[in-house]
Amino acid sequence: MTRQQLFRYWHIEVIGGADRKFSLWKLWRRAAKYGGRSFVFWFRLAQYLYSKKSGVLKSMGKGLNRRLMRRYSVEIMLGVDIDEGLWVGHPIGIVINSGCKIGKNFSIRQNTTIGTTETQVGMHKAISIGDNVSIGAHCCIVGSGLRIGNNVRIGAMSFVNKDVSDNCVYISVKDSRINLSPS
Repeated sequence: MTRQQLFRYWHIEVIGGADRKFSLWKLWRRAAKYGGRSFVFWFRLAQYLYSKKSGVLKSMGKGLNRRLMRRYSVEIMLGVDIDEGLWVGHPIGIVINSGCKIGKNFSIRQNTTIGTTETQVGMHKAISIGDNVSIGAHCCIVGSGLRIGNNVRIGAMSFVNKDVSDNCVYISVKDSRINLSPS
C-alpha cells in the first residue's frame, strides 16, 4: 500500500467521500468522533505500516492491529486485501481471515465471521467478495474458495457456505420451531 492509497482510503472511508474536501484536521476529528470511522482509520494505518519492507514498521503495524483487537474485539488480519470503501457499522466481534480478497464499498456489521474451513495454515483457498457487498449482523461466511459476487446483500444471521451469484439478496432460512412430540 502506498501513502497515496492510504490517504485515498482515509478520504473515502473516514471523511466520507472523494467529493468532500480533505484536511488532516477534518480527518482527525472524524476519526476521533465516530467509533466505526476511528476503527477504520487505525486499521488502514496498521495495514499501511504492515505493507512496508522495514521490520520495524511491520512490527509497529502488527502491534497497532493487536491493540485494535483488544480495544474493539475486531480481528481483521493484516493480510486481508480490502479495497476502498470499507464501512464497519459497529466495530465489535468481527473476524476476517487473512486469505480474503474484498472489493470496493464493502460494509460489515457486528459479530460477523468470514473465514475458511481448512485447519492447516496455508492450505486454504481465498474467499473472494465482490464490489458493493453488504453483510448483516451475526453472519457467518465459512468455506474454502467461496465467491460472493458484486452487488450482494447478505441478511442478518445468515450462514453462507456456498457461492453467491451477482446482484442478489442472500438470506438463510431460520426455523425456531421445536418439535417436542415423542418419536
